[in-house]
Parts: sequence; structure tokens; C-alpha cells
Amino acid sequence: MSDSILEEIFIKRSQQKKKTSPLNFKERLFILTQDKISYYDYDSEKGKRKSLKGSVDIDKIKCVEIVFPEDNAPQERQYPFQIVYDEGPLYVFAKTEEVRKQWIHKLKHVVRFNKDLMQKYHPCFWEDGMWKCCQQEVKQAMGCRVLETRNGGFSTKGSRRKSRKPLPPTPQEVCSLSAPRPLPPQPPPESGPAVGMTVIAEYDYTPVTDQDLELRKDEEYTILEVNDRNWWKARDKYGKEGYIPSNYVVEAMNGLERFHWYCKNMNRSQAENLLKTENKDGGFLVRDSSKAGKYTVSVFTKGGGETTGVCRHYNICTTPQGQFYLAEKHNFSSIPDLINYHQHNAAGLVSRLKYVVSIQTQNAPSTAGLGYGVWEIDPRHLTFIKELGNGQFGVVKYGKWQGQHDVAIKMIKEGSMSEDDFIEEAKVMMKLRHENLVQLYGVCTKQRPIYIVTEFLSNGCLLSYLREVLEHPSAIVLLEMCKDVSEGMAYLESQGFIHRDLAARNCLVDSNGTVKVTDFGLSRYVLDDEYTSSAGSKFPVRWSPPEVLLYCKFSSKSDVWAFGVLMWEVYTLGRMPYERLNNTEIVEKVSSGYRLYRPQLANDKIYSIMTSCWNEKHDERPPFKDLVHHIQDLLYNMQ
Repeated sequence: MSDSILEEIFIKRSQQKKKTSPLNFKERLFILTQDKISYYDYDSEKGKRKSLKGSVDIDKIKCVEIVFPEDNAPQERQYPFQIVYDEGPLYVFAKTEEVRKQWIHKLKHVVRFNKDLMQKYHPCFWEDGMWKCCQQEVKQAMGCRVLETRNGGFSTKGSRRKSRKPLPPTPQEVCSLSAPRPLPPQPPPESGPAVGMTVIAEYDYTPVTDQDLELRKDEEYTILEVNDRNWWKARDKYGKEGYIPSNYVVEAMNGLERFHWYCKNMNRSQAENLLKTENKDGGFLVRDSSKAGKYTVSVFTKGGGETTGVCRHYNICTTPQGQFYLAEKHNFSSIPDLINYHQHNAAGLVSRLKYVVSIQTQNAPSTAGLGYGVWEIDPRHLTFIKELGNGQFGVVKYGKWQGQHDVAIKMIKEGSMSEDDFIEEAKVMMKLRHENLVQLYGVCTKQRPIYIVTEFLSNGCLLSYLREVLEHPSAIVLLEMCKDVSEGMAYLESQGFIHRDLAARNCLVDSNGTVKVTDFGLSRYVLDDEYTSSAGSKFPVRWSPPEVLLYCKFSSKSDVWAFGVLMWEVYTLGRMPYERLNNTEIVEKVSSGYRLYRPQLANDKIYSIMTSCWNEKHDERPPFKDLVHHIQDLLYNMQ
């Protein structure tokens, strides 16, 4: 291979098998290039490279380091090293110490400018469900040994960083009444479409302002400007121009969105409900798997002519060559080709795919604001329909905007909020958009009380939903709720936002059962001393880590602690954390190492995620993106 940097035959340990055995270790030919490290099957007798077995992109590598050999390891496994990337560690065994040093040195050189290089690593193997060095049972758990050199152990001496922006600092705030409230950073720009690209509308959109452009489902539009990530300027086929919500369109002929059988942003529970409602033998759909970038085929069958049927879920797998399959030996170059084949042949499935079950009538997603440039809302355009509840800031009501859009309206009672500071931040918060965050549509600030207008979610507060609506929920349903919250929080974490009051009471549930986080960042503007002081009776002591209880130190890692408590709320169906303790006792016990017990509905793997969030050392709690990956993996294995 002309562009190879190094080539060597190593023993590789399988990453897939749950138990370690001699069958896990196989000889592979490894080839390192500037772009990736690939490994191949190898015929040692003929000295020939055979089929590609796998590869890792160089820019995905987070750590390269030695591993201490296993106890009583044979001679050929005395010099292991690890290549850590998104899916975990790749363990490789060199034949000599010199070869191992050569590969580690070269790998560290080619990955030295990568993002997210690790500062800590595990010096021993992940084996039989546990890190042998620190006994942690979460594969994504932060390493237990600090890398000795800077920049995640990767030397940059004598090298120049090419057009790479500095990584943002970890956000951390200290609550003090005298300290100014700095605004959070503006959300970083996201990659969007190129000007001139053709997109197709997934939903109808009725213009709200004179600057907006009407969207008609399935029609094509040309992108003219992409200066705002939430609103793109476009032109329709009649030559009319205006702004459209970016999450209402997809690139033409790109991806699966153009197929009626593809149900975007649908989880397993929602798929089962839809298939059972249709009640057709062989009814099917394709949805996003719980693991990012993967897809699942969900099929409904009435085996044996029964009136009630069951759902089966099949993960679409890929071969090392990039082909797709549901049943081995039936490989296809694209997912549409795979679906077409199984529409005519069961080939290992419980049924052939007979009927497309579509969600063409699904509700359109919320937009960032009610129209391009709209953030100050005229209260005369709001109609109040009914009261939903009474929150920290005042009454919350369900209503309509311009008589047609469902909205929730928080009516802020005077003296409860630092209004001027919030109004400035609202302009930034308006730009946050994620399917697991309650969308802020705008504010009414020209009168008192001021209003905060958000999207309306019909199933209300998650805490009430857990206590009053759910009956005998499956393990999948509960874990999907946690996944929803973790993904919303991972997005907030990536944008430099700290929630400061994450709990089941501050999440809402939509009509499909999707959970969304709300009231993020609002606690910064509370003027109630009973809330802002950790000694106050309203302070969320039961969701707070030691550094908040003792020093009032908030960060994204204090949100991680609260997420662990929220998971506990989910798996106890809404019980009060530390229900037999008062606030003073909680502070004393939590600071001394006391933790919530394992809920009956949570297995050991679920509970290990909770306990990883409750590490006394805040910097050793996993970031939300790692929690998302771990929950996705658990869900993926439950499919």
C-alpha cells in the first residue's frame, strides 16, 4: 500500500465477545496511514493479506497507550497496547517491546491534533464486564490514571496547530449574590447546507411573518442563505423567496427521508404502538436505532393467524466491506435495496415486509421561534385557554398563538425573577434547538407581568406522568425516557449551558411519550433567598452533589449528578429521593458517601450508570455524551 506509514502483524483481541477466552485472540495485518488504521485477515502460510476486518479513523482516536499484560499471559501477549476511540479500546499485542514503542510513538504523532484527547486512561484491560485496574463496571467510565504528558499524553513539541480553534473551557460557576451573571456563550455554528443546494420539505409550513416562505410537503426548494442555523433563506419553484425553518427540510435524494417506510426520530416503544395500532400482519417500518448512525427494522406479525400480534426488531448490520444485511448471506449495497429484497423474501425474518406503516401524518417539529426574527411576541396574539399549574415563577397556562399554534405561557410574577438579565439571555436561549429540549418560542416584555412562551407538551410534567399515567412500563420504555433526557442534556453541555435544577419535575412529555428538558438555566434568575441559598427550604438539595451543597459550585458535572437522581426517579416511578431524610440529614449523609439505593426496576447495569453520576469527585463523573453512548448501547442490545 503506497500511502502506508507502518505495517505489522499483531494479535488483536475481539471487542465484541462478552467473555474473554482464547478464541478472542486472532492474528491480523495492521496497516497505518495518515487517515486510518486498518486491520485485515492474513494468510500466514502464503504471506498474503486477505479481507478487511475493520478500521478506525485517525481523527476518532482519543488515546494511545500501553496496557499492563494479563496475569499469566502467554509470551505472544506480553506487549499489549490500546487504541481508544468512540466505540472503546482496541487491544493489540506486539511481538516485541521495540515494535510496540515504534507504533505508539508513530500513532501519537499522527493523532496529536485530535479533538477530545483523553487526560486519563485505564492502564489495565476491560475484561468480563469490569475495568481490572479500578473495578469500575461502566465501560465508558473515565480512566483512573492521569497521562503524564500534556494534551492527553500527546506531545505537540515542534508542531504547529493548523486552523484548529481552542477547545472551550469546562463551564463552572460559583453562586454568589454579589457576583455578576455572565451570559453563556453563543451556541457554536453548526455545519449546514451549501448555498444552491436543493432540499425537500418534510412538513408543511405556513408563513408567520412577511419574511417567511411557505413550505409544501414533498416539494423542492433551493437554499439561498444559511447565515442562521435555524432559519435558512430559500426559493420555491415559482421563484418566491423567504425564510424557512431548517428542521423542516432535508437534502434532496440524500438519506432515507424520501422513503415512506422511514420513521425518523422514533424509538422502539413508539414503533410498537404504531405497528399494533395498524394491526397488519407483516406491517413494518425502519427507524433510527438507539445507537447513533444505526437503523432498525420493526415488524408486526400475527404468527399462526392469531388476532393479537407481536413486534420483532432487527438491527441493520454492516459487513466490513460496508454492505448492509438483516440475515447473513443476504448483503446489499444500500438500505433501500435491503428493504426491497425483504419485501419479497422473509429470508430469516419472522415475516416478509408486506405493508409499509408510515407516519406521514406525524406532527411537525417545533421551530426556533415562531417565525424568522420573532422573539418579542405581542401578548394580544395570545389566547389563554386553561391553567396548567403553578411553578417557581408563577402561573403556567396553555394557550394559542394567533389562534392556531399550541403554546405554554409562563406568567412571571413580579419580584420572582431578575427580569432584565433573563431578557438578555432569552435571545441566546431562543437559538437552542434540540428534539429533547422544550423549545423557547419568545417572550412578552412590553408589559408586566412578562410572559415566557414555549412549546406545549400535552402529557405534562414527567414526575406526574411517572406517578399517574405509566402502568407496568417495560424496561425499554424507562430506559428510553432516560435516553431522551441524556441527549437533551448532552446538547446543553455542548453549548456551554448549565441547567442547575435538573429533575423529573422539570421535564415534560409530549403526545408520543418523548421526554424533553425544560427550564434550563432559569434558576440563575430566581430572586427567592429560600431557593438561591443551599440552606433554603426550596433549594433542590435532593438533586445536588456535595460540591453544590457545601460550596454552591455549579457545573455541567453537577447536572450529571442530578441526572443520576432523575434516573432514580424514573426507575422508582416518581418516588421522592431520600424520602425518609430531611434536608439537613441529606447534606450530612451525602457528603459522607451515602447514596440512593438500587430501585427494584433497575438492573445492575442501569444502577451502575446512576452510581457513576454520583462520584464524589466531580471531575470523575462521566460527561453527558458518554452517558448517552452507554444508554444507547444498552438499548441497542435490548432490540
